[in-house]
Amino acid sequence: MIRRLPEAVANRIAAGEVVERPASVVKELVENAIDAGASRIEVALEAGGKGLVLVIDDGCGMAPDDLPLAVERHATSKLADDQLVRITTLGFRGEALPSIASVSRLRLVSRTAAMAEAWALEVAGGEPGRPAPAAGPRGTRVEVRDLFFKVPARLKFLRSDRSEAEAAEEVVRRLALARPELAFALQVDGRPVWRAEPGGGGPFADALLHRLGTVMGREFVANAVEIDAEREGILLRGFVGLPTFSRKDARQQHLFVNRRPVQDRLLKQALRAAYSDLLFHDRQPVAALFLELPPELVDVNVHPAKAEVRFRDPGLVRGLVVGALKRALAEHGHRSATSTGTATLGTFRPGTSAVPAGRAGRSGLAETGPAFTPAAAQAALVVAAPSARAAPEPEPAASRFPLGAARAQLHRTYILAETEDAVILVDQHAAHERIVYERLKAELRAGAVRRQILLIPEVVELDPAEQRRITARAGELARLGLVVEPFGAGAVLVREVPAILGEIAVDRLLKDIAGDLVELDQALGLEEALEAVLASVACHGSVRAGRRLHVEEMNALLRQMEATPYSGQCNHGRPTYIELKREDIERLFGRRG
Repeated sequence: MIRRLPEAVANRIAAGEVVERPASVVKELVENAIDAGASRIEVALEAGGKGLVLVIDDGCGMAPDDLPLAVERHATSKLADDQLVRITTLGFRGEALPSIASVSRLRLVSRTAAMAEAWALEVAGGEPGRPAPAAGPRGTRVEVRDLFFKVPARLKFLRSDRSEAEAAEEVVRRLALARPELAFALQVDGRPVWRAEPGGGGPFADALLHRLGTVMGREFVANAVEIDAEREGILLRGFVGLPTFSRKDARQQHLFVNRRPVQDRLLKQALRAAYSDLLFHDRQPVAALFLELPPELVDVNVHPAKAEVRFRDPGLVRGLVVGALKRALAEHGHRSATSTGTATLGTFRPGTSAVPAGRAGRSGLAETGPAFTPAAAQAALVVAAPSARAAPEPEPAASRFPLGAARAQLHRTYILAETEDAVILVDQHAAHERIVYERLKAELRAGAVRRQILLIPEVVELDPAEQRRITARAGELARLGLVVEPFGAGAVLVREVPAILGEIAVDRLLKDIAGDLVELDQALGLEEALEAVLASVACHGSVRAGRRLHVEEMNALLRQMEATPYSGQCNHGRPTYIELKREDIERLFGRRG
């Protein structure tokens, strides 16, 4: 027998879709405030939001007759007609407030500009009272107390107060990023914890950069690359981090569609594809990207929490994101993150250990290095100097190159260069790896990588699975300059290799490529997949650590880096060089305060 559910039960079921935790309440209420035209939004939490979620805005407010409708299901002010193809607001379903009210004690206080006084409405567990006059400024104040008191079983699935508060704070931060022209404030248990003021009335990029400094930190701003691109009426704006300014997880990826924060799979894959040959597999790019397109070209009603969207032309969107990011990163590819130099200086701070904390010596106990002092630094340089291979005095103009003039090779691995105002330390293998990789990519795009025939074909032993993967991709590998064919059980015959590599260990190269073929992201297109394999090829053809270089070779490598895209990082996203400014070095030696 089928029966109609009571209204209260239906509302609680709907609440399960919309209200998962206090952060969900914060999201819905702040979005309502934004849609109401607020210029300032204040959020307060108690007990992680389980005790109280308070959102105050200075938006347009509601009339007394609208208050009862606001807590009814399927009532909304955000749809001018019954069409769902041109959604221009953050919320529109008319389910958030009644769903929240069904599982909490809700109090609304609101006032429009035309009203002489505010009006209030209270709802307890889905049972509304009558609107009554109240004191309050223009705008709306929403108090949500005792969340889930009607469904106590839901409380058992919530985390600690601190975890719930952090989740709510993340929601506020994302919405603050979406609207850099608005002011936001967050208070937790009576203590102000976060505030963001507007960045002024200038261009969107300036306001966004100001807000990014507040939300993501000044370090991101110093290492950000601006994105501004358009294709067929779709606009992409924002900032992304340099490849060397990457993270272990994707929490610092903020994506917006028509100012709506989303966790969209297509956009995340496009972001990852743009960095596919710039980051190692376990690193994630940092980004704040805004996609703006006509509302009819995107469906925002495909997820209960509106976290995902569906594009009418996903290929166009993906191509715009990947292309725009690749072009911007190529223009700034010579830059290395400022954090690398900062981290280097941090290892030389007075009184710090020369050995990383927690590193055990042979005795099994943590070793403590000598404290750093200017005198100790001078002594260290005197000891290190004989191990460096000194270079003759270069022409004065050489130091005016961006990467300067080579002065020495340290430990047959690092090139020490000098510019007019800095010292630069280059990892010779990482730098040459990027140079070789970009040349291979250029050859691949021109048609195919140039090959050289091995005088004696080389047999490489592989396990059966590796052999199958290699032979199945033989045609694609040939485009990369690697000609292979099956050779009995568990082996392949290598007849040709990329000409740029010179003498290499062919067996090691084939085993690395076999591993790459397993790990390649299936979301990558054919060309991107080939470039991912090229990264391993380039690694095998690069100048190795431990190889002694002449001064001319070192300077030639520096000049090649200056002319090569993405030379600020190797194929795995690690920095190829570290720059220390003269004033920073002077501070280490006590010459500058």
